[in-house]
Amino acid sequence: MAERLVRSRRIYDGRVISLRVDEVALPSGRTATREIVEHRGAVAVVPLTPHGDVLLVRQYRAATGGTLLEIPAGTLEVGEDAPHALQRELAEEIGMRAGRVQHLATFYPSPGFLTEVVYVYLAADLTPHRLEAEEEDLEVVRLPLPEARAMVDRGEIRDAKSIIGLLLAGDVIAGT
Repeated sequence: MAERLVRSRRIYDGRVISLRVDEVALPSGRTATREIVEHRGAVAVVPLTPHGDVLLVRQYRAATGGTLLEIPAGTLEVGEDAPHALQRELAEEIGMRAGRVQHLATFYPSPGFLTEVVYVYLAADLTPHRLEAEEEDLEVVRLPLPEARAMVDRGEIRDAKSIIGLLLAGDVIAGT
């Protein structure tokens, strides 16, 4: 069922994303156009305190036109692997380092047009470690994990990485 690339045209190269338009040959013999947003990938982390609280970040997201409550996350730097990126993001966004991490999931947020892969982790044994973040204005919010999961249920936490991370972290903590 694979498509065969006929030609590719680069439209835009930015700091975070690039855009290309591909012409592909379908197995049926017809051709089609695919608009592809290229992204290096990202890491998302559910930081868990010894008391069972999660540390979330509240920040304005221009693409949504509003403020969201999210788990810490960020784009992989060129050549950076997910375990290194998660420690960097924790330090930049919540001023912590994780002594223990557990991979929860890897997913494609929107595979119809986006190459991004998101690696989601649970982080524990947190210790203070601050790195200055560029271009971010964040508020750290501490909530009991059950309350954060209830916010998912009520539609108050709406981004995919946070929903996935919080639900899976809750399952891990509950032993299911």
